[in-house]
Amino acid sequence: MQVTYLGHFCFLVEVNGLKLLFDPFISGNPLAKNIDIQKIKADFIILSHGHADHCADTLEIYKNNPNATLIAMYEITEWFANQGVKNTHPMNIGGTFSFDFGSIKMVQAVHSSTLPDGKPGGSAAGFLIKTKEGDFYFAGDTALHYDMKLISLWSDTLKFAMMPIGDNFTMGYEDACIAADFVGVEKVIGAHYDSFGYIVISHEEAKNHFKNNQKELLLLNLEETINL
Repeated sequence: MQVTYLGHFCFLVEVNGLKLLFDPFISGNPLAKNIDIQKIKADFIILSHGHADHCADTLEIYKNNPNATLIAMYEITEWFANQGVKNTHPMNIGGTFSFDFGSIKMVQAVHSSTLPDGKPGGSAAGFLIKTKEGDFYFAGDTALHYDMKLISLWSDTLKFAMMPIGDNFTMGYEDACIAADFVGVEKVIGAHYDSFGYIVISHEEAKNHFKNNQKELLLLNLEETINL
């Protein structure tokens, strides 16, 4: 399984020969402005919620990947269908569905969700992804919450989790470290930090906090790809 970081909370995961693009916000991110979104290939575009800093590049990327399937909360898929996205798969909290790459379980995230034009985006969500190459948890924008303990009941073999660590709008790295305990994972890929002023963090302090709690926090460079 290959994971490529495209800034903020945008990741491209290649698993079972298919490309899963999560929360595409690239062109509007000053740290990622040099990434050419025209070159991004995706078989699935997966959105955790409707805020622009998680879905702003969805339509442009879809235009270059017209066979891609958009997976998101029902209200979000309806909104994008009205924007011309033909292949959508709506979900809601608690539901699981099998795709060619594996299965997705849509899980709770504690956050708001409004679409770019102000329409409600339903509930914010996270995703438990199960594949033949291993399972992982994409937390999405969220506070620390006790329902995260359910993740370890649904999968006791998580390889890693992607979690927000920037604080202010989401949990910070201290709560993310607790969340790692809740879901039963030792390796966390940090996200939702440094993109704008409210969420700038000390990388050294964050990594040391995880290390002191016998965990590993990975802070990837832009366009860095790792194998997990």
